[in-house]
Amino acid sequence: MKIPFYIPYLNEEEIVEVTAAIQSNWLSKGPKTLEFEKEFAKKVGSQYAVGLNSCTAGLHLAQLALGIGQGDEVITTPYTFVATSNTILHCGAKPVFVDIDPLTLNICAEAIEQAITPRTKAIIPVHFAGYPCDMDQIREISKRYNLAIIEDAAHAVYTKYKDEPIGSIGDITCFSFYATKNLTTGEGGMITTNDEAIANQIRIMSLHGMSRNAWNRYAAKGAWYYEVEQAGFKYNMTDIQAAMGLIQLQKLEEMQTLRKQLAQAYNEALRETDELILPYDSPEHCHSWHLYYIQLKEDQVTITRNELIEKLNEAGIGTSVHFIPVPHHPFYQKQGYRLTDYPVAKKTYESIISLPFYPTMTKEAVMYVAETLKTILSLHKR
Repeated sequence: MKIPFYIPYLNEEEIVEVTAAIQSNWLSKGPKTLEFEKEFAKKVGSQYAVGLNSCTAGLHLAQLALGIGQGDEVITTPYTFVATSNTILHCGAKPVFVDIDPLTLNICAEAIEQAITPRTKAIIPVHFAGYPCDMDQIREISKRYNLAIIEDAAHAVYTKYKDEPIGSIGDITCFSFYATKNLTTGEGGMITTNDEAIANQIRIMSLHGMSRNAWNRYAAKGAWYYEVEQAGFKYNMTDIQAAMGLIQLQKLEEMQTLRKQLAQAYNEALRETDELILPYDSPEHCHSWHLYYIQLKEDQVTITRNELIEKLNEAGIGTSVHFIPVPHHPFYQKQGYRLTDYPVAKKTYESIISLPFYPTMTKEAVMYVAETLKTILSLHKR
């Protein structure tokens, strides 16, 4: 049996809408993008949304819009994809890492305050695997020290913190619509905010710093003249992406129901496997279930995480590791960061595996993964 790590949830509806977008002859940012922005903002409860070509672009522009630059510091987690910290460096600022909570694998909110200095300008919490960070405590700290909150919600489309949708809480929230995400446009992203000035600034910076975007210039009532207000970037979303996104947004409830059912199936199948730690969840919040991961209790087995991945691969089961912590990468080590300074992130990385997890995955496939995993572990008990 072959089970890939991920398969996107796409069907004829996306093909029809993308084809219609192509046939409209409006391929770049246009009416579909504006419609997608409006509908996405409505979905997450924010006043404004700006479609972009990636979550990475969103993180970069969010910091620039808040005036973060040379000599500033931004606090975030070491347990994230490098885009989070790379964008801090792109702004000329310094990433300051705070270790993670061993239960949720999110940034340890209690430890954030100890990392604040006079140079700190913002906090970037990352909602790992779709489970929300402790936003009450992070908001309290941000207010006390006058810090901005930029949420990295690459995993958190559909996530809610208590009754608040992620996308309506921080100063700016950045979403990813990459191929493996809960809602995909192939490549793409979105920022949401309740601040009109920030939304307008990001909109301008996303398209070369022009005062009028291509839609305004080339539409029937557009004007040829434009002014460049600043040295912007080419970060905009396209109507082809937005056409897919609109259909995906309509199917989001359906996809999330399937994800929750799969997570429950994994939990039921693996609950009594003493060698594993399963993902944390709480009825207080709404988990988007972007990933389903396990953590290997290495003191109870004679097999390493890497060896377990190899054996699962031999059985036809695709896996991944989320994440290789930022301080583990050679570039960051050259900047003086050391993974040993973040012991929880280090221990988590050495024991974690992301299992196959996608809406079209069958219960039979879940059982095959779970039974294969349990069989391997039973042969390597201490």
